[in-house]
Formats: sequence, C-alpha cells, structure tokens
Amino acid sequence: MSGVQNLPDELQLATAAHVKYIQSLDTRKDDYDYWLTEHLRLNGLYWGLTALHLLRHPDALPRDKTIDFVLSCQHENGGFGAAPGHDAHMLYTVSAVQILVLVDALDELEERGKGSGKAQVGKFLADLQNRETGAFAGDEWGEEDTRFLYTALNGLSLLGLLHLVDVGKAVDHIAACANSDGGYGVSPGAETHSGQIFTCLAALSIAGRKDIIEVDKLAGWLSERQVACGGVNGRPEKTEDVCYNWWVLSSLSILGRTHWIDREKLIKFTLTCQDAEHGGLSDRPGNMVDVWHTVFGLTGLSLLKHPDVEEIDPVYCLPKYTIDRVFGKSK
Repeated sequence: MSGVQNLPDELQLATAAHVKYIQSLDTRKDDYDYWLTEHLRLNGLYWGLTALHLLRHPDALPRDKTIDFVLSCQHENGGFGAAPGHDAHMLYTVSAVQILVLVDALDELEERGKGSGKAQVGKFLADLQNRETGAFAGDEWGEEDTRFLYTALNGLSLLGLLHLVDVGKAVDHIAACANSDGGYGVSPGAETHSGQIFTCLAALSIAGRKDIIEVDKLAGWLSERQVACGGVNGRPEKTEDVCYNWWVLSSLSILGRTHWIDREKLIKFTLTCQDAEHGGLSDRPGNMVDVWHTVFGLTGLSLLKHPDVEEIDPVYCLPKYTIDRVFGKSK
C-alpha cells in the first residue's frame, strides 16, 4: 500500500474530521433535513457507529444512550422500527441487532427487550419467511427481496437463532435468482445488480453454500464495474458511486478476487469524495456528504487494506474483531 502514503495531503484520510462529522449528526434537530430522514434513524445509527469503529474511535458515541435509543424502537412483536412510533421492519430490526452486537449489549436485549428478548426478535424475523419459496418479506405487507433474505440470515446468525428458518429453502430461492452472467437480482428473473450480488453471496456464505456460485464468471462481471476514473458502478452503463465500493468489493472479497480491480485508482477516487475539512464522504467528488456514503466509502477502503481503517468482515459488514468476538476466530 505504498501508493497510499504517496498521495498528497488533501487525499490522506481525514479521520478526525470524519469522527466529528458523525458525532454531529444527532445534534442537528433544528434542521428540516433531520426530520425528513427520521425513517432512516436506526439505520443511520448503525452506519455511523460502524464508521466510527472503522476509524478506530468506537467510543465516540455514548454507549448507554445508544442502547436506550435502540430499545425504544422495539415493538411488542420483537421487531424494530426506524425510530420510536415507526412500524417494525426487517431492515430496522437487523440494524438494531447489529448495533447491539457492536456495543456488546445483547444481554441488554435479553433483560430489557420486549417479550422473550432475543427469542422474540428471532421469531419476528423467522415469521417473515415464505416457507414454500424460501424468500423473505420485509414486513407484514409482504414485499419480498433478496435484501430481506440476507438481512434475516445475518440477524438470526448473530443472535444464534439461524435454526428458526429453513436455510435450505432460502438457498433454493437464491439459486432461482441467479442469472446467466453469474449475478443475482432482487427476485427470479430480475436484472443483475451489484447490491443484490452482495446480499446473495453473503447469505450463501452464512448458509455455508458458496459451492453454487459461478466464481470466475461473477468476478469478471464485478471487475467490469470499475470505470475510467477509478470508481465503480452498480451495473453496466451507470455512473460511479462511492457506496458501490462496498457492494462490489465485499462480493469480490467473498469470491477471493479483490485483486481483479485497480486498488490504488479506487482508493484515490474514494478519497477525492471526502470533505477533508468538515468530514464525511459523498457519492462523487464535490457533492454533499452523508453518513451512508461515509460508512460505505470506509468499508471499501477497509477491503482495499487502507492502513488507517480497521478491518471489516465482508459478510456481516461489521468490524472483524466484532465478528471474532461473536463467533470465534474461525468464522
């Protein structure tokens, strides 16, 4: 990684500014945008907290207040909403589990959570599986998507409750979503997209079924996502975007093929998207920063082995030391 050290000062990772930016996000309650994004509050906490861990400042947000907020979002059925008073959904529920795992507070869920603690959350997630097809819905209204299948397996495995669902049926559903280019879509017959590729590869990793992946064909498709500026896109003929650093690189990491892209060009592109003065990363150079692009820019830098970023687990999108603590070193 000698190329990183040789970058000009303005392209060095602005760690202190990024930490300060993330810490400031919950202090902007007089801003109109703060309330427009209430539906992302719990997800945003996961993104921000993960970014802080990657920046090696895991204690930059108050642990007790973090736990209190997460538990305030839980419903009696075990699921979590985006914020207090919002409907329970698969995505917010798994963000809640990930946050509690990050701060090592699953015991708080057992003691203070609704109903039977972890088991209540597990039941909420497991009940969203279609037992005939293996697919998962996001909530009681029934929309199905491979994102929901992955997040269910992610959350249940972190809770030690993967046995509550039919993993074999879930794998069958992923196989049905495969396309001739080696990739995967949101549902059978849907277009290949790097985001859905990640969800399917990560789910297959959790299920222990990576044997059904067409590794080189898919890695070739993913490597072609890198464009001339060094950034990557999500599918052919689309614009590069920092958030795709994660979807593409995590997938290549699971396949053992991260060396199939130009690492130094992607690092340089990513660092041109940071606001070195005020903190945060944007989708492309010169645009407004946000916590979504900040965390996925950092996860990408982690997978590119940037020396100033903590190692990320490519399956769970949590720091590797967190996954080692939950599952042991062999995971």
